[in-house]
Amino acid sequence: MKEALYYSNNDIRIIEKPIPEINNNEILIKVEAAGICGSDVIEWYRRDKVPLVLGHEVAGTIVKIGDYVEKFKIGDRVVAAHHVPCNICKYCLSGHHTVCDTLRTTNFDPGGFAQYLRLPEINVKNGLYLLPDSVSFEEGTFVEPLACCVRAQRLADIKPAQTVAVIGSGLAGLLHINLLRASGATTIIATDINVFRLNAAKKFGADYTINAKEDVPETIKNINGGFLADVVIISAGADSAIEQGLKSVRRGGTVLFFSAAGEGTKLPLSINEIFWRTEISLISSYAGSIADHINALELIRTKRINVKDMITDILPLSEISQGFKLTAEAQKSLKIIIKPGEK
Repeated sequence: MKEALYYSNNDIRIIEKPIPEINNNEILIKVEAAGICGSDVIEWYRRDKVPLVLGHEVAGTIVKIGDYVEKFKIGDRVVAAHHVPCNICKYCLSGHHTVCDTLRTTNFDPGGFAQYLRLPEINVKNGLYLLPDSVSFEEGTFVEPLACCVRAQRLADIKPAQTVAVIGSGLAGLLHINLLRASGATTIIATDINVFRLNAAKKFGADYTINAKEDVPETIKNINGGFLADVVIISAGADSAIEQGLKSVRRGGTVLFFSAAGEGTKLPLSINEIFWRTEISLISSYAGSIADHINALELIRTKRINVKDMITDILPLSEISQGFKLTAEAQKSLKIIIKPGEK
């Protein structure tokens, strides 16, 4: 089979490898579609792990199944989670599945940017979901990133009557905006420096958009009757976005850190200015639980979340370097889908 071996954003090599063998508790999936995530192009995060096969937003067809697997069959259309929890540790039992030690060590073999992948036993048990016929493979690749947003907004305890500012309108920001709209947020404000993405934010549910080159906190107050946002979701890793987000939340509000920042980035905080007497909560969120994946899939199935129109490019595996370039440049592309089986 063919797979894309990642060394850097500018060095991705298509190589031939044997199709993985499975044991009695595992499954072999033919990858029909795999999304390029914004985290895939964070080079410092991958630097000490290369070369490797990336791709964790995966949908495909089961083509081989272990003798002891009972819940699935050959021919099933599925979406798979690469990181899965154990469900029995202290973290999982307290509801923090996404900081489970097992979750941080589980993965695909080799990765979604390959024609086939082996799903280990624990992924079969805790991270495999049937894809309804009404949901395309391309749409199915959004289950994992949407699950991350579902969990994040649940942790932020966002209420329908609140004003929410989404800092950064890349793919993650757009998923947050669309989910907020589906959940009934009263006022959604989106920011970005890219006009194409600001227009996309409006399309997917933002009530107001702000060019991030402006005075974002002051503009939010003008929009929101003199108040800053109840909740700020930081969906961009730039230092300027983080600083804007921290200055855009009202007293008693919540700032949710969702995106990875630059290597070595520190919070630009003044304890007195940001916390003392303000009761601002800073929270973070990573990945999604099993329940979040199930919820995300249902949101996509029922069309409450419009992921189809977020897809701007569909490329074969042979053109994955172009897909990484488009994702890293973040200009007029939103979601790039790789189809490993196409030429």
